[in-house]
Amino acid sequence: MFGTFQQSHLRIEVEATAAQLSRSLLHPDSFKQWLAPQSFSDPLPSRLQTDTLYSSSLGPVRIDHRVVVADETQLKMLLSGAIDGFHHWQWGDGWVQSRLEGITLLPLSLAHSASLVRLQQYLKAQS
Repeated sequence: MFGTFQQSHLRIEVEATAAQLSRSLLHPDSFKQWLAPQSFSDPLPSRLQTDTLYSSSLGPVRIDHRVVVADETQLKMLLSGAIDGFHHWQWGDGWVQSRLEGITLLPLSLAHSASLVRLQQYLKAQS
């Protein structure tokens, strides 16, 4: 893999319960909305589970995901393709944190920050 090792750790407050965050992060029908304009491989299950495999892409940039943990308070995925690394989400009532690490040519911190802002806006619109 080409690129540099990058890492980004973010924690934000959100106007949402842990159950709302779980739906937004574990259910493809929800995360497809707030991660637009990314596209996702089909078929995706109704809920992410351990060992779920899927791909996301934004134009020519493709990232393959393998879910290693998926429960009511966390989601951890191994990433390959445009990012070789991992993405770990944790959440509770009123907060969400995300840790993204990997080797990539992409501006990881910028993309990471933008995705959390989109999640925050999506949750605000849902309430």
